[in-house]
Amino acid sequence: MRKLWENKVSRRRLIGGAAATGAALPVLHGLVPHEGLHGQEAEAAGEHIAERHAAHRGAGHIGGVGSVDARTNGFDPHEILRDFDEGTLRGGVREWEIVAEEKEIEVAPGVRYAAWAYNGRVPGPTLRAREGDRLRIRFTNGSSHPHTMHFHGIHRAAEDGVPRIGPGNILPGESTVYDFDATPFGLHLYHCHSTPLAEHIAKGLYGAFVIDPKDGRPPADELVMVMNGFDTNFDRSNEVYGVNTVAFAYMDEPIRVKRDELVRIYLVNVLEFDFVNSFHIHANFFDYFPTGTRLEPRDFTDTVVLGQGERGILELRFPYPGKYMFHAHVSEFAELGWMGFFEVTD
Repeated sequence: MRKLWENKVSRRRLIGGAAATGAALPVLHGLVPHEGLHGQEAEAAGEHIAERHAAHRGAGHIGGVGSVDARTNGFDPHEILRDFDEGTLRGGVREWEIVAEEKEIEVAPGVRYAAWAYNGRVPGPTLRAREGDRLRIRFTNGSSHPHTMHFHGIHRAAEDGVPRIGPGNILPGESTVYDFDATPFGLHLYHCHSTPLAEHIAKGLYGAFVIDPKDGRPPADELVMVMNGFDTNFDRSNEVYGVNTVAFAYMDEPIRVKRDELVRIYLVNVLEFDFVNSFHIHANFFDYFPTGTRLEPRDFTDTVVLGQGERGILELRFPYPGKYMFHAHVSEFAELGWMGFFEVTD
């Protein structure tokens, strides 16, 4: 595995060791090359840690310096938000073509990562079907490692996309077809299930999988948010966090929504190397539907905590115009990229 960064520094070790001084993040950023993540230009070599910390305190949720060029990555986090792939209907069957490939992507300004991607993007396409549809996914492995596609849902064992069952691992250059019915309705996900499993997921082989109820849901401005992170120095600890891959993508360019319009968020947690992730909205509350498999909300809240692989549907309306922050309610995740804004207009 090619190392993009030579300095293998543990984020957690630094945070723990620097807790007494409050300088954890500045220390981390002084030792690994993501100084651009918190709104400060690269400081002169040898600058005192206390001065770094003072500069960091003044940054005030600015986000990253510069921006990630979506043309370089070949995908745009703002387009992923509202991009639902309903496949192609042929003879009553909904079909997709999915290819796994190796691709270097930029996950924060100046921070590049050797990813594995479905159809050239991380997360992969948001596949969408209706309850009871027959689904057929032709998967081709265009990379140099064995991969699979494992779909959360209900299906036969042979279609489960795990090694040694059915087609098992799909070797480089080979293809297979996954064929099953769309059930149950709700919000699911798919990901590679080859081993070592954590690495295959963390490298980028995952995506959201939406099955609509037979009678649909009320009309809404629908958004897909896949919460993820990136272990940029291969120490099984994430250094960059985001929604739809690019750190701070929705800070300088907020998500635009209309006042009083129903907003529906399909929220999926695929974060590896951290046990939980979370979503918090400022100055508002949302109805929460765990896994989206029931039509009545479980909670009316402003924060939801999700374990690895957990997901749910959030529905809310913004009664006032303005800019409203959202972020992980783990400060460390937020400061390392997992925060953004909604911009509400009339």
